Amino acid sequence: MPALVLLGAQWGDEGKGKATDLLGGSVDYVVRYQGGNNAGHTVVVGDQKYALHLLPSGILSPGCTPVIGNGVVVDPSVLLSELSGLNERGVDTSKLLISGNAHIITPYNVTVDKVTERFLGKRKIGTTGRGIGPTYADKINRVGIRVQDLYDESILTQKVEAALDVKNQLLTKLYNRRAIAVDQVVEELLGYAEKIKPFVADTVLILNQALEDDKVVLFEGGQGTLLDIDHGTYPFVTSSNPTAGGACTGAGVGPTKISRVIGILKAYTTRVGSGPFPTELFDEDGEALRRIGGERGVTTGRDRRCGWFDAVIARYATRVNGLTDFFLTKLDVLTGWEQIPVCVAYEIDGKRVEELPYSQTDFHHAKPVYEMLPGWSEDISKAKSFSDLPKNAQSYVKALEEMSGAPISAIGVGPGRDETIEINSFL
Repeated sequence: MPALVLLGAQWGDEGKGKATDLLGGSVDYVVRYQGGNNAGHTVVVGDQKYALHLLPSGILSPGCTPVIGNGVVVDPSVLLSELSGLNERGVDTSKLLISGNAHIITPYNVTVDKVTERFLGKRKIGTTGRGIGPTYADKINRVGIRVQDLYDESILTQKVEAALDVKNQLLTKLYNRRAIAVDQVVEELLGYAEKIKPFVADTVLILNQALEDDKVVLFEGGQGTLLDIDHGTYPFVTSSNPTAGGACTGAGVGPTKISRVIGILKAYTTRVGSGPFPTELFDEDGEALRRIGGERGVTTGRDRRCGWFDAVIARYATRVNGLTDFFLTKLDVLTGWEQIPVCVAYEIDGKRVEELPYSQTDFHHAKPVYEMLPGWSEDISKAKSFSDLPKNAQSYVKALEEMSGAPISAIGVGPGRDETIEINSFL
């Protein structure tokens, strides 16, 4: 049975939650493999809307086991709050599994994140201020706190002491902030230990055994390809690998186990935070996309920057992820435009460039080259098959498919779970 990776093919916010939820009823495990509570998913089930930040979207599917992998960074307070909120709404969260090797976002990671962004001023990255980057930095610097450390007070104390030796120097001498007490942090972290203990497991072993037993495992990325720490628009990126390779390291499953890689594409393009964005709109069209598409960050609450579809970054996502399929979302948002521009290439220093430039400087100066496609005015939200779409909407989808380099196997025509056209099955 297949192991699937499902990820964002743009800058995140493409609608991965809906795609994961749709597959949730057909898979046995849904695994978050990177990121933290800086990645928000909105899932609409009937008349109920769920905003998920840290938990895998599969938690809303009764037969599915949701897993937080070792590559995720976990804020225990956010985790418990999110679980409590779902329980209050009648969602069963008891099957959740959390890797004991996942790293903990500590209170001092959040503090460092916020004060650093303020200190950078105009040079800030545009982080969510939730401690994600500093936690990954601690992981790489080998002073991180893992979930399993909550169950050995001696080790936990030693690790907090080691981390604060440097951070308190930074906070007091550079940022003119008060030092953070070791015992206060240890006490707070220990307070979470028993509450999350029922969920902690050797998820690497469980997932590999599941695949050996012919179970279907779906690996769910947060953020998007262009926010990948290695392959995104550095330095305006996240601190982990949302690309397909990150699923292997972030869940402990070998690449030979992956059978399909699905990229989620919005029918236009959005971005939250700082950084270059060639097709960004600053006019009425940009405002219309934002309003009609409800483009406000699930986790951040910030308005998303909006622009036309960028086929250059779609081709790039296909290449670096080895995409086998696309899920095109929010096609319905484009209803009403007489013509819809699509970016097919960039102009850089007077030259036409059809692939994403590796140079940060070149990408910063890239100007979109547009091709105009005819729009449609018919309501498409009730379409159940590709043939139900207006001819111009069909042509738009086919054009995007040809430009992007992988088949579009599903199309979102509304926010609801049932407002999806399935062209080819993912399973």
